[in-house]
Amino acid sequence: MKPKHLSLLILFTVIFAHNLSAQLTREQIIQESEMELRSSLITFKEYLSIPNNGLSMNDIEANLDWCQEKLNSLGYQTKVLKAGSVPHLYASGKIDPKKKTILIYMQIDGQPVDSSAWNQESPYIPALKMQEGDSWEELNWNFLEGPIDPEWKIFARSASDSKGPTMALFSALEILKRRGEEPAVNLKFILDFQEEMSSPELADVVAQNKDLFASDGILIMDGTRHFSNLPNLAFGARGIATITLKVFGAKENLHSGQYGNFAPNPVFIASRLLASMKDESGKVLIPGFYEGVNFTETDNKAMDAVPESFEQIQSELGIAAAEKVGNSYQEAMQYPSLNIRGMKAAWVENEVRTIIPSEAIIEIDMRTVKETPAERQVALVRNFIEEQGFHIVSENPTDEERSKYPKLISFDYRIGSEPFRAEMESDFGHWLEEGMSVVFGDDYIKTRLTGGSQPMAPFINILEVPAVSVRIPNPDNNIHGPNENIRIGNYLEGIQTCLGILTQSFK
Repeated sequence: MKPKHLSLLILFTVIFAHNLSAQLTREQIIQESEMELRSSLITFKEYLSIPNNGLSMNDIEANLDWCQEKLNSLGYQTKVLKAGSVPHLYASGKIDPKKKTILIYMQIDGQPVDSSAWNQESPYIPALKMQEGDSWEELNWNFLEGPIDPEWKIFARSASDSKGPTMALFSALEILKRRGEEPAVNLKFILDFQEEMSSPELADVVAQNKDLFASDGILIMDGTRHFSNLPNLAFGARGIATITLKVFGAKENLHSGQYGNFAPNPVFIASRLLASMKDESGKVLIPGFYEGVNFTETDNKAMDAVPESFEQIQSELGIAAAEKVGNSYQEAMQYPSLNIRGMKAAWVENEVRTIIPSEAIIEIDMRTVKETPAERQVALVRNFIEEQGFHIVSENPTDEERSKYPKLISFDYRIGSEPFRAEMESDFGHWLEEGMSVVFGDDYIKTRLTGGSQPMAPFINILEVPAVSVRIPNPDNNIHGPNENIRIGNYLEGIQTCLGILTQSFK
């Protein structure tokens, strides 16, 4: 071969090799992520400073603009999709037909905030903090210029749920871009700005853009780690349905001195109803509530492989005993649940007054699994209430109903995200395991089902592909509550997790 031709061949080989998908070693992943951390955290601070209440269209638009600019800067083409009034952001990179395609789901919105309950100026002014005894002391962000302690935390709304996981992925892609390398798979993205409202328009967006979302698997950048705080893949999630009950007493609030011993108090009526729904061990007594839930030997082995103990979890939660649904925490998460998430009747504390309230309101949430669909569970609860002697009204009872029925209740419900579960022993599952193993060896866990809910059913039912979530935030992250946070060590491991997975060939 002539020298000129040989030089061209060498040049072509170098260019071709440079454009090959990345295949990073553990050492490279650790080095690159640590090098990126400081810059990533500064950008994360900016991202967290954008309010993200999914009920506010201004918040949605501001976050959409920020994410769109970020994805564009990383080389991805973006498109705003709507099925109603709410925008969803779609993005895609170059599609190589020789590669598998992964759809990445990201939640961008957070729950509403009560700023007065936070130990900082605002939930949208991110605070860098270190622990001092039992309290957390705020640090100047300039501390990031020196050694970064993995035990420091960042406190802000959505620090963990789920801007933290989103930013970890963005940072991994930033690293690959800086290295001039491509992920080992084709990437598509869908960004959801109303997940905390059960993503009401997401199913229609997927149905109307089925070809756009075509993929071989879905990676969910959302969810808290297991109690062990080990890197975590979760292969499913429970669904959710909510019920609002209103138990009626007299037409108006009554003076407890004048009418005590005469007018029934709806709080006692409601209390007896609620007490009849569960026994003292925590098991739901509504007939058929758990029907259909069974485990195979493989399922039991997967649950037993997760390192945990009742005693450790009880101690961390500050409870003397756990409810007796399931033989372990993992098994308990495989069953449907019934929770009283809120109650209201009259006034308390500084506003307390001596009255018999005219009504008592009970808010219920139920987590569902594949074997216990929400429609069935809602019907079981309604039938049970009627069997307890209650007359169900659609709104406020009429005078005729008040004179005829001693137990009056209204029943309203809403079905949110459906449950889903992916097979652990699958090509998709094995690809994810390879990515985790490169970074963490055997020091990670796989959970069959997480207790929370994620809006994956539209993708799974319509696209017929599996979905698995990468769990990054620390379990003590105060998700949904005041002082939500993410541990910097978890954030760093999140970047490493994304690099490990996205640089593995999926065959």
